[in-house]
Amino acid sequence: MNKPGCRAGRRARKKRRKKHEDAYKVSLSHEAQFVLLRRWLKEKGFTSQSLIPVSFHDTGRGLMTTQAIKAKDSVISLPEKCLLTTETVLKSYMGDYIKRWHPPVSPLLALCSFLIAERHHGDASKWSPYINILPKTYTCPVYFSDDIIDLLPRSLQKKASEQKEQFQELYCCSLMFFRSFQPLFTQPTELLFTQDALRWAWCSVNTRTVYMEHDQSNYLSREKDIYALAPYLDLLNHCPNVQVEAGFNKQTRCYEVKSVQGSKKFQQAFINYGPHDNHRLLLEYGFVASGNPHSVVYVDLGTLKLCLDEKDKQLTQKLLYLRDNDFLRNLTFGMDGPSWRLMTALRLLSLKPEQYCSWKSVLLGAAVSRDREEWCIHSALKLCNNLTDDNVKALERLSQLKQGANLSRLEQLCVVESLRQEEQRILEHTRVVLQNLWGQ
Repeated sequence: MNKPGCRAGRRARKKRRKKHEDAYKVSLSHEAQFVLLRRWLKEKGFTSQSLIPVSFHDTGRGLMTTQAIKAKDSVISLPEKCLLTTETVLKSYMGDYIKRWHPPVSPLLALCSFLIAERHHGDASKWSPYINILPKTYTCPVYFSDDIIDLLPRSLQKKASEQKEQFQELYCCSLMFFRSFQPLFTQPTELLFTQDALRWAWCSVNTRTVYMEHDQSNYLSREKDIYALAPYLDLLNHCPNVQVEAGFNKQTRCYEVKSVQGSKKFQQAFINYGPHDNHRLLLEYGFVASGNPHSVVYVDLGTLKLCLDEKDKQLTQKLLYLRDNDFLRNLTFGMDGPSWRLMTALRLLSLKPEQYCSWKSVLLGAAVSRDREEWCIHSALKLCNNLTDDNVKALERLSQLKQGANLSRLEQLCVVESLRQEEQRILEHTRVVLQNLWGQ
């Protein structure tokens, strides 16, 4: 039986806990830019009041529920008129210029060009209520300086550098196309369609569009047209543990997000971009998900070679077999230890000359001998320690660079720091798993 005052005590604790949670979220719904956005969306047919914009301490801007959402219920339904697509662009003042250009540009570049032009028009733009709430900068690697890219894990450095190179190539190849818009502007297009402007628009499209297939246009390149910028809906943050059903409903002519699990009142509503690890989230969206169940630590070839015996005369042949059988990529450590692919690669690398004839069965998952299995565990532990040391050095350097950094650079450093901290957590778990295996 409850003692007198127990219920009152629980109520007080619950009230204190709610007050503590509320201190970490601040409503943005009364800010002028969001008032204008809601008014603009209402004119286009969006009337829902079940989500309000809020600043959360851990995820930044997001949307909070004002009422409980049941399982299978709609989280948000955005009318087609609110979506910004290539159809919008081709029907706009830029449409004739895009249609006349040969060879046709990609759907991505058409959207980027429109965003740059609309941002230049300021409040005169029909899309200004949406343009004004877009981030002014992003934390995708395309924004990173070389010294920040050098602080990424080795397996991500190459992809980040490739992203910057691909963007640079896009910009250089688009200069003549941008100049074709000169009759639309009083200022020289070189001052409007700058590299910085394209980078902002490129990141806006890549990080904020929802997947929506469109019919192929004769005026655009053959690349799949799958982009739709979705004002307000794109304030939903990603959570890897949330299940949603999202897509364009041809009957209602709305882009809809439905909750699989439901959500409590006054909680942050989330969307799920898919089962992406933190490398992909950082590369494509510019953020890292804390406690991401899909995240792993990658072992690149350079790191793998650190634990190998260079005196092994068959090492070159072993690496060749691994490459030919696609066993030199996606070698990882996870929360439960080394992956099957990593241990399989190590088993083949461990083979003595007299055991080499069994390499095919090893690649199918067969163990070799007790001493070779111990060698694999020891090598995996060495790899784990090397990656841990690399993480520690990177975190120390990140801490130094954060001192005195401007806001934009600080945000970039913090997202890299978050990635390194998440990888450190995985490696700590891996070390425990391997030490337990070593002790058996």
